[in-house]
Amino acid sequence: MTPLTLTPIRDVPLIQPGDDLPALILEGLKKSSLDIEDGDIIVVTQKIVSKAEGRLVNLTQVQVSERAKKYAAICEKDPRFVELVLQESNEVLRCRPGTIIVEHRHGFVCANAGIDHSNVKGPWGNQEDWELLLPKDPDVSAEKIRAFIQAQTQKKIGVLIIDSHGRAWRIGTVGVCIGIAGFPAVVDMRGQSDMFGYKLRVTQVAAADELAAAASLIMGQATEHIPVVHVHGFPYPLRESHFPELVRPKDLDMFR
Repeated sequence: MTPLTLTPIRDVPLIQPGDDLPALILEGLKKSSLDIEDGDIIVVTQKIVSKAEGRLVNLTQVQVSERAKKYAAICEKDPRFVELVLQESNEVLRCRPGTIIVEHRHGFVCANAGIDHSNVKGPWGNQEDWELLLPKDPDVSAEKIRAFIQAQTQKKIGVLIIDSHGRAWRIGTVGVCIGIAGFPAVVDMRGQSDMFGYKLRVTQVAAADELAAAASLIMGQATEHIPVVHVHGFPYPLRESHFPELVRPKDLDMFR
């Protein structure tokens, strides 16, 4: 088996709205002297995707609804911020001081609709007022990156867009996939045999999230400036896939 290697790509500039992100990622890969091969994966942090797509919002421009004021009083957050959370969400699942848990309009459950303030800088005004929303359609964003790099390299690759989420049962955040292109979101092992001949009945590997967690460990959360990770030696075949494969149906979600 080919060793699984994850290589940080540092030569990516600070991304601004409107930047040609696929081209900048490919340039960063070249500067790192990496040869793209069939089956390689490019893992990209959500933050630079959102920045390139202009998903910055200034809180002074947000009109607050009565619903947002109600939830803001409960979770003790800025009503303008809560309004953004509501606009990005299908429904609120939990709300208590310091926390608002929602089903994002993309289908996954997360805190604050994935809206982020860390490592965010706006073009004007008080920098404390700027927030960054998730990409409008992370699967589409991932496909744009994949299509460009494949066209330029003539290699078949996969692309993951990842973010940091908390999890039920455990403390702390971990990298998870929120957008995918040309990569198996889930690898279904049901029907295969283990070492002792037992046929697996329920095992489905969340391969996209497993790789996202590994890449997130390399990217870091503060001043590392590693927004892209190149992956070689992924142990499963690539295939067409979409993010919804990773979302547990509501009727099987015991935490609803």
